[in-house]
Amino acid sequence: MADNLVQVRDLVKHFPLTQGVVLRRQVGAVHAVDGLSFDVRRGETLGIVGETGCGKSTTARLLLRLIDATSGTINFDGEDITTARGTHLKRLRREMQMIFQDPYSSLNPRQTVGTIIAEPFAIHGLNAGKGERKRAVQELMDQVGLNVEHYNRYPHEFSGGQRQRIGVARATALRPKLIIADEPVSALDVSIQAQILTLLRALQRDLGLTIVFIAHDLSVVRHMCDRIAVMYLGKVVELASSDELYHHARHPYTGALLSAVPVPAPPASGRRRREILYGDVPSPTNPPPACRFHTRCPRAVKGRCDVDEPPLGLKPGGGLAACHFPLEDSDAPAARSARA
Repeated sequence: MADNLVQVRDLVKHFPLTQGVVLRRQVGAVHAVDGLSFDVRRGETLGIVGETGCGKSTTARLLLRLIDATSGTINFDGEDITTARGTHLKRLRREMQMIFQDPYSSLNPRQTVGTIIAEPFAIHGLNAGKGERKRAVQELMDQVGLNVEHYNRYPHEFSGGQRQRIGVARATALRPKLIIADEPVSALDVSIQAQILTLLRALQRDLGLTIVFIAHDLSVVRHMCDRIAVMYLGKVVELASSDELYHHARHPYTGALLSAVPVPAPPASGRRRREILYGDVPSPTNPPPACRFHTRCPRAVKGRCDVDEPPLGLKPGGGLAACHFPLEDSDAPAARSARA
């Protein structure tokens, strides 16, 4: 569709497991991403949430073509980029950038801030003049709230929040259409998190950015995102608008995640029933058949959930969920809290 900047269809990424020093015989595979299909609309913020190891960061790297997909297609701005190579891929990189999780390891400690932010210009041959490039970098520094007089300082001279601002400035230097933020505030103090999130929202408004926001903090995702995709073991199990997801969750896994979110009113928290998930997350090298959540799901029915994989289908209210027995409104954590 014309209003979709990114279209992902049946995206798969399996990392091979090999044995032996010389022959390197493949003995298995890690199913990091296993059949993702979703769209990212122009100008929106799409959140991707899930437990550690569910495939969020792998999805981000696939979208940016930092790694190659095993199968499936990625369509960016009307063009299939799944197999893009060489100068074609380099041109695409101007349109899509990434903000990394760790503001300490994602910056070169041997380069000054000015050199780090100017690197995209150097790679793509923009603002070739030395004075012109410096002015462009200082404008970016001012835009993200950094003191332009710190142009020649090194990353170790900055706090964590300031380093993440440097990462934001570098990511927005080329005025890309798509920004993928891979847990950009998880390594920061809570007060600094709010500043970075406010900065991202302001830049999205001013530059017309489309953002894929990856996180595990559901409160942060609710504040930032228009729609939210919930991942479990390499698959999207629910996709809905932020309000719909938080008030009318349909997938039992989403309901369990939301029931664990702290609430600011202790009395309401005490009356709210927690959804406890028993057992461990299955290994991605040997995921369960059919519905991958059935081994931990309190609503699973033997002979159905462990045999027939539920499609990601439309549910009452407009959201998508992959479940044979979706939650009703009366089952949702928000509804139970209100009822209490």
